[in-house]
Amino acid sequence: MTDTTTVNCWLTDMDGVLVYENQAIPGASEFIETLEECGLKFLVLTNNSVYTPRDLRARLHRSGIDLPEQSIWTSALSTAAFLRDQSPGATAYVMGEAGLTTALHEAGMILSDTDAEYVVLGETRAWSVPAITKAIRLILGGAKFIATNPDPTGPSPEGIMPATGSVAALITKATGIEPYYCGKPNPYMMRAGLNQIGAHSETTVMIGDRMDTDIISGLEAGMRTILVWTGITRPEELSRYPFRPTRTVNSIADVAPLVKEFAPTARP
Repeated sequence: MTDTTTVNCWLTDMDGVLVYENQAIPGASEFIETLEECGLKFLVLTNNSVYTPRDLRARLHRSGIDLPEQSIWTSALSTAAFLRDQSPGATAYVMGEAGLTTALHEAGMILSDTDAEYVVLGETRAWSVPAITKAIRLILGGAKFIATNPDPTGPSPEGIMPATGSVAALITKATGIEPYYCGKPNPYMMRAGLNQIGAHSETTVMIGDRMDTDIISGLEAGMRTILVWTGITRPEELSRYPFRPTRTVNSIADVAPLVKEFAPTARP
């Protein structure tokens, strides 16, 4: 990003950038307000496939961040977009919560636990041996294996719990089949989101707190990237990676001035 750069669209991760443990990070609300004041397109991205955009909007609103649900893009929506494009109206056996099943229904997929063309794995708090066994048997029978995101663990009030990536690894061990992940770090999630709002990677910036998901997927999608220090990746870890963010800042509070600086309306 230079003083001649124009940015028409902003993508940002949610947890670790806008909120931390359901509390708004200082400057997050002002960042969203600045985007809206400048009339810029934007999306808030999350690998969380449990909740619908309406649910997540309510969660953000409770923390003091107000934005429309149309500005939230989840790994579940990315998965639904992928399947809609690849195999419209296909049947799928789904292991996941409302965020995933709703997205697939709205994309025209048919949910079935018999003769499914796809096994679709997402985040759920109700893993069960019978459900995993059915998924394994369907995949061995020829069903294609899709998963929302590769995160191996996730938080809970009681502590760390296994997440989609861990259950996917179990199924892979039993079948020998790796899933195709539709969420970060797959740049497909970014490109599908940009297509949804009619934006282009060349004039878009991705903000994230993780080098191994947010920054690499933004880079591979052709966007400039900003890494904040309020989430997972620490400054001392940056040198471990063979790639770099375009810019690093302390927090989202440092990004709002950049929105105004690089907005098209700021040009003569």
